[in-house]
Amino acid sequence: MKKVLCALIAVIILLYMAISDKEQNTIVIYSALEQYRNDDLKQQLEEEFPKLNIQIMYLPTAKVAAKIQSEKEKTDADIVLAVESGYMEKIADSLAPVAQYSTLEYLDGMNPSHGKYLIWESYGGGFAVNTEILKKYGIEEPEGYEDLLKPEFHDKIVLPDPKSSSTGYNFFLNLYNEWGLEKTLSYYDELDKNVKQYSESGSGPVKMLIQGECAVGFALTYQVVTEINNGNPLKMIYPTQGSPYSLDGIGMIKGREVNPDIVKVFEFLANDCLVYDKEVYNPGKVLKEQKNTLENYPEDIKYADMSGLEDIDLKETLLSKWNY
Repeated sequence: MKKVLCALIAVIILLYMAISDKEQNTIVIYSALEQYRNDDLKQQLEEEFPKLNIQIMYLPTAKVAAKIQSEKEKTDADIVLAVESGYMEKIADSLAPVAQYSTLEYLDGMNPSHGKYLIWESYGGGFAVNTEILKKYGIEEPEGYEDLLKPEFHDKIVLPDPKSSSTGYNFFLNLYNEWGLEKTLSYYDELDKNVKQYSESGSGPVKMLIQGECAVGFALTYQVVTEINNGNPLKMIYPTQGSPYSLDGIGMIKGREVNPDIVKVFEFLANDCLVYDKEVYNPGKVLKEQKNTLENYPEDIKYADMSGLEDIDLKETLLSKWNY
């Protein structure tokens, strides 16, 4: 009987040790990247760190920030990825200093001086149109924001919700800089009559365009170009005000810097994976020596006035006025 009892105790101890070891080897990444980019990153991480259990959880950028702001260092996440820079500023107190982990040469002034996160990418957008849908209904391509108020665009426009999507906020902020708050809100009141859907994420409009559910979407250039290269009947048009753009970053939750495995994963992401991602997926320039292999990506893009991009108070004020 004693031998059986000892054997059971030994099994329990081994199970406990195995579970404990698995938990210690688990690293959680909250990522706002599209699923195909997350899948690619996960494959690279698994090949580089076969003994670690690395989990990448997709969350829209605003939800990542909300969770970290609420949970702080007690969050399940160890690393946050592709969170819009304004939101990164909002959660900066819960992030560890990480500037020392980068070996890359960034464009001057690209990274924040406090070093709590590194810029992951720059992304700009404009009007994406499904040329087949426009042709089907005999609609001329829009040239500017005012064109989208025309009755022929009724129920044919999709745009990301600024409260959940940094892409949506980029357009909102740019129009605020160009027109002021009153005219911008008045414009959105009129545009709302033609909007079919407000998507939660910035990739939502592109998906709806591909499916033929709308004619125009406020979308990101690299996403649209990728789908053009895949053979979809899309076209990118930039409003006269220029291409609204934003930055997002990669950071590590405060306290995780004492874990060497988390640090190694962060270093690999912030160096090797970042360079690969810029070359393959989003050529928006953030590094001094940066290659672009994305076919048909435009070289000479006129960018819009994005003053106040990282002004948290301004962002909260503008979003408080959003009622759609």
